[in-house]
Amino acid sequence: MPRYDYRCRACGSTFELNRPMAEANSPATCPSGHGDTVKLLSTVAVTGKAGAGPAPRGSSGGGCCGGGCCAG
Repeated sequence: MPRYDYRCRACGSTFELNRPMAEANSPATCPSGHGDTVKLLSTVAVTGKAGAGPAPRGSSGGGCCGGGCCAG
């Protein structure tokens, strides 16, 4: 289940809620009971090489133009 960060405008506290994506924009109450909260923009760490396929044919993977033009 996704985790969303919120900040309370009344007391300034920041808190997290685990809730379904369908409820991401639903009102949230802070732990102190205040209802004036705002959802914070989350940063997402993306790692790996998703979508990176094999190197094009004839490419050695280095330098300019596949690594051949800079060799003297």
